[in-house]
Amino acid sequence: MVTVLTAAQAVERVRPGDTVMVGGFGLVGAPLSLIAALVDGSSAGDLTVVSNNLGEPGRGLGRLLPSRRVRKAVGSYFTSNREVVQAHLAGEIEIELLPQGTLAESIRAGGAGIGGFYVRTGAGTLLAEGREQREIDGVQYLFQLPLKADVALIRAARADRAGNLVYARTARNFNPDMATAATTVIAEVDEIVEVGALDPGEIATPHLFVDHLVLTEGAAA
Repeated sequence: MVTVLTAAQAVERVRPGDTVMVGGFGLVGAPLSLIAALVDGSSAGDLTVVSNNLGEPGRGLGRLLPSRRVRKAVGSYFTSNREVVQAHLAGEIEIELLPQGTLAESIRAGGAGIGGFYVRTGAGTLLAEGREQREIDGVQYLFQLPLKADVALIRAARADRAGNLVYARTARNFNPDMATAATTVIAEVDEIVEVGALDPGEIATPHLFVDHLVLTEGAAA
């Protein structure tokens, strides 16, 4: 069985220098209670954050920026938070920009044990500088390494006490793939039910990928 922790207890698993995957597309499907606990109750810094974006100004992962605890961000869409752009231009944060499909596949590859893959997107552009490129059937491809993390902070709608997860519509986004690609997986959920209460056909993340559960702030146990 997984352990059920408070958000403050859970983020103690994040250590200085860790690579942390954080689910969400914008704020949708983001583990906002875990992010808040990471901001308010943890001093871990020098973090590499793998996420679609870094929240919005003062919201979600954007709350980590003022304390300069993010050393590097890996993602696809940072312009939703002008403070990320300003921090990058000031040399306060390193950015690795990946096309969204490449980001998703890199995370999936990390979880599947795939050593890398070739993708057409980005080949022949500035994103290809310093990267291995290869011609396949007359088309230029760019080699992409997988992404893995020390900790994944993900969000699901429901969990049973074994740790099986069910997601809500588009809030699913990157969360299931991230659950496979991290050493420690912490899932924030809106509801925890007894084993057997979930429809097996709705379970997207099996319990063997989940280490800890955290109830969303304000949710009923």
